[in-house]
Amino acid sequence: MAAGAGRPLRVLRAAHHGVVSAWRERERELVRRGVDLTMVSATRWNEGGADIDLDPGDDDFVVGVGTLGTHPNGFLFDPRPLWRLLGEHWDLIDLHEEPCATQTAEVLALMRLRGVTAPVVMYAAQNIPKRYPIPIRWTERWALRRAANAYVCNVEAGRILQDKGLRAQPKLIGLGTDLDVFTPGAHDAPRTPLKVGYAGRLETYKGVDVLLRAIARTPDCTLEVAGDGPERDALTALADELGIAGRVDFRGHLGAQLPAFYRELDVLVVPSLPTKGWLEQFGRVVVEAMASGVPVISSASGALPEVVGDAGILVPPGDPDAIGRALTEVADPARWAALRAAGLEHCRQYSWAAIGERHRAFYDEVLAAEEPPQGDLPDPEVVVVAYGSPDPLRAALAPLAGFPITIVDNSSDPDTCALAEEFGAHYVDPGANLGFAAAVNIALRSLAERGRGAADVLLLNPDATIAADAVGALERELHADSRLACVAPRQTAPDSGTPDRVVWPFPSPLGAWLVALGLGRLDRRHGFVIGSILLLKGDALRDVGGFDERFFLYAEETDWQRRAVARGWRTGYVPAVVGTHVGAGTSSDSQVRSRLFHTSQLAYIHKHFGAAGEIVYRAATVAGAAVRSVLASGEARDDARWRLRFYLTAPRAGRGRAATGPAR
Repeated sequence: MAAGAGRPLRVLRAAHHGVVSAWRERERELVRRGVDLTMVSATRWNEGGADIDLDPGDDDFVVGVGTLGTHPNGFLFDPRPLWRLLGEHWDLIDLHEEPCATQTAEVLALMRLRGVTAPVVMYAAQNIPKRYPIPIRWTERWALRRAANAYVCNVEAGRILQDKGLRAQPKLIGLGTDLDVFTPGAHDAPRTPLKVGYAGRLETYKGVDVLLRAIARTPDCTLEVAGDGPERDALTALADELGIAGRVDFRGHLGAQLPAFYRELDVLVVPSLPTKGWLEQFGRVVVEAMASGVPVISSASGALPEVVGDAGILVPPGDPDAIGRALTEVADPARWAALRAAGLEHCRQYSWAAIGERHRAFYDEVLAAEEPPQGDLPDPEVVVVAYGSPDPLRAALAPLAGFPITIVDNSSDPDTCALAEEFGAHYVDPGANLGFAAAVNIALRSLAERGRGAADVLLLNPDATIAADAVGALERELHADSRLACVAPRQTAPDSGTPDRVVWPFPSPLGAWLVALGLGRLDRRHGFVIGSILLLKGDALRDVGGFDERFFLYAEETDWQRRAVARGWRTGYVPAVVGTHVGAGTSSDSQVRSRLFHTSQLAYIHKHFGAAGEIVYRAATVAGAAVRSVLASGEARDDARWRLRFYLTAPRAGRGRAATGPAR
């Protein structure tokens, strides 16, 4: 968690691109801001078409680690130095790697083996919603569930992370530029002919061919091309074909001469093209040119409009005429001077000092979010879905007098309404028996309308009880871990003290076969906790949403918790806190309860595993029931035979609601 008083924040940061000294400036700024930082970098990496060996120089915070593989998202670090480093205490782990990357999965796996529980943040630039093949899709989802947050260099990358399961709001932090290196040139007006520049890889998606066609249609300008790549020969031939070879100079990779190159220019053009598999993720050359006092013309593609802002000219991608008109516009001295001034001001937000400040603030925000709240927590809203006799409800509410309470009465019973008035509860009559999930959603909407939409919610069955101080203990446990979506206490029968099983693995076709083979006791996964007494975190409700109303009764809390886990939350069991639960206390018809339960189970399986999963689940349940109907005796045999008939004859799930019938 957060660093102790008087102790600097300790951060382990992995970023394979640290071989480039200029790109370690972010780390230097973090160190200047009091971060005790260790950076893991590749010892050798290919940047800009050339292999670069790590030279730490004066950066004693950087540790070189060998790598296996060359793809930026598909390599492995040597695990041995990582293992040693993870054995130290860290307040935060910062993975400047994409969540889908192999190296991200590697570090997270080593953390798990090492028992490292420090919060993890990740980086993303990917602004195309790619669906990766298995197992990459699985490891990416795992990474996003584990992440406390992420920082991105463009807005769309953040949206994609949230769509894929990141539950926090990512922080937008651009890429830095050294404003002491990229400085304005001496000239203070555009020249004739206008000197146009391009800097970057010579690839088809960079759109340099579009720029050449624009130059061919625009007199009184020349083009300087800095960079190299597989399209160089084709672009040289195109310049000849267009009759502008004398006005175009291909200067190759400039390296350290790039700042001087910018200062020679009157305008930089970034003509990038959107493709199915690639979009500009930032556009560092835009900032470098602006810092050099050079106006920028850029295609409105990918993240370029975000980086250019109002300080440059945006043109449609692939439109040489639009580029030509923009070049004519920039050639006007007044317009040129205005763009130059706007660019010099705009680029300040991307100075390394500004980036370092935002990154340190991001660390502090993440750690603050991980800390449990201080002081007394507000009481949660107690939500009860009532049905039938109000007598059990009175016993449930008595220990919680004084708590804010909402009762949704599926039976529209005047006695229940009177009881709600007695306890000062908010009473809602939906006018029909809508089922448990729909009733809970009615309560949640009512809370939002009454300004309580951010409150934690204690779901309480009418046949369950919990003491007020026990609710407070649950609240403290829920908020001690920012990743907990819900918690449930230990629950016992009120007369005998017989404990209920509270924690269950999420239902699955494989789990059904384990049960059928008599191996169900081996499946001890911590999946979901039962919903008879269930405290839901308000933040998780807003992130995950309400209950799925296709479930009339049973499996609705299982489904909600599965959706929460898919978005990076966890479920919790607090055995030190005890409540009571009668079980089936509002219904005496075991046949109806069984039908509702198993119908909801089929609906859950169909929703999460599809039609094929439902077939496998049914087959397992039928097989297990068939064996027990022969080998068992008494009630166990009768139950097995009922289950066998049900799973052989029940309609296919996935059509409308899971079941209809009386609520709890």
